[in-house]
Amino acid sequence: MKKLHFIISLFVLAIAIGCSNDSSGSDVDIDSVGAPVNISALTTIAQDNSGKVTFLPKGEGVTQYEIYFGHGATQPVIVNPGATTTHTYPEGIYQAKIVAMGINGKKTEITQTLTVSFLAPTNLQVTLAHVVGDNLSASVSAKANFETFFQVYFGEDPNEIPVDFMEGETIKHTYANVGTYEVKVVALSGGVATTTHTESITISNPILLPVDFESATLNYAFNNFGGALTTVANNPSVDASNVSAKVAKLTKTAGAEVWAGSFLELGVPIDFSTLKKIRIKAWSPKAGIVVKMKLENLTDSNINAEVDVTNTVANGWEELTFDFSAVDNTNKYQRVVLFFDFGNAGTGADYYYDDIQLTSGGESLVLPLTFESATLSYAYGNFGGATTAVIANPDKSGINTSATVSALTKGNGSEVWAGSSLALDTPINFSTFKKLKMKVWSPQAGIIVKFKLENLTDSSINKEIDATTTVANGWEELTFDFAGIVNANNYQRIVVFFDFGNSGTGKTYYFDDIKQSN
Repeated sequence: MKKLHFIISLFVLAIAIGCSNDSSGSDVDIDSVGAPVNISALTTIAQDNSGKVTFLPKGEGVTQYEIYFGHGATQPVIVNPGATTTHTYPEGIYQAKIVAMGINGKKTEITQTLTVSFLAPTNLQVTLAHVVGDNLSASVSAKANFETFFQVYFGEDPNEIPVDFMEGETIKHTYANVGTYEVKVVALSGGVATTTHTESITISNPILLPVDFESATLNYAFNNFGGALTTVANNPSVDASNVSAKVAKLTKTAGAEVWAGSFLELGVPIDFSTLKKIRIKAWSPKAGIVVKMKLENLTDSNINAEVDVTNTVANGWEELTFDFSAVDNTNKYQRVVLFFDFGNAGTGADYYYDDIQLTSGGESLVLPLTFESATLSYAYGNFGGATTAVIANPDKSGINTSATVSALTKGNGSEVWAGSSLALDTPINFSTFKKLKMKVWSPQAGIIVKFKLENLTDSSINKEIDATTTVANGWEELTFDFAGIVNANNYQRIVVFFDFGNSGTGKTYYFDDIKQSN
């Protein structure tokens, strides 16, 4: 049987090598593929004092697993990805070993402690927490004595099937609705008796700055007065100035009061301790109108502050900044009130606004990136032997005659995955434009340029797309199609790799004008 599995693995490897040399010319260097990662095993045990344990190995980049049970036979059991195997143990603590093999024969192994006991688990400790940056999600982890594994019920569905998990593992669950839920964690050993912990968690989804009106779960409960009516609507003018799908639409009905407007209540007071200004994107059918923003205390509207700004663009998006530097932060301003064409009676005109956020008032590091700013700090994070800096354009020709660009040097001997990252001030909004375009200059054609997006707080939330250059020693524009991307993942860090898959040779690559496109 062991020889049969080895032959199968060689057959799979032969197919992969054969595919890498097809007529497309896109050779794949199998040897450069890394060893399997994120290896673990879910071990569940029958609750009948039999000691029968089921192994479900997990990992990425795996073609087969070898399971050493740490008891009985010394030879491993071969398990295919997605399959399970079982072994019967007497009571005790065992060191099971899982060896994962990749397509090129590289291996990764881990040792996992397995407790087999017929006693009820004791000292069950559960950590139930909200997920930072994700109001509708909760996470659970647990530990106990004498347990083999855990099950968790998140309390949302009366017919819920529990999720099995191991000590040291954290399970995340996203609720469909706000409310208070009873979460139950069960610790299981090999006996009939179990140990249970129940705990309530309240899921809320308050409106917090920044407000972009894109959420399908938030309740944007506008309060209207004076003849104004505000709702969430489709963006009337999707372009590079505002790629959002959804915005707020304020209609100042015919004959509405000169002070007609609407407000939103935030979940917490605005924190002006660092940033003192509020910026919005605004769209108006005419220029030269007064847009007033007023901030109020939630329980006493007499505690307020207001700032006027006059718009300058008709029938297009522009950014308006309201300077609240003089406000007293202890007043706990929690209500945001907006008035358009303040001082004039309503005519039935529609006004739109979007992306309410705190700002320093300076430029924001957001798309599109032109690298022309004299005030922005392009703080690249370099890794694997690459270095990136903003420099003068070395070749002002063709499609790119801009003054400055970014230069990435892949140093001699640098890793095949060497690259650089840049954190934006706000997540990229993929609600309408799903593609990214970037101008590149490479000393050679036919190299892979990889563009990766990451969540700023959790880099495991990522998505990457490859493109291949076709021009040597000249500028060209590459397109990276992120169709199907989950906008709620808040991709805020961009990562670029040049000549991905090959070690560095000291060459320098240039890129510029990163922008969204449809």
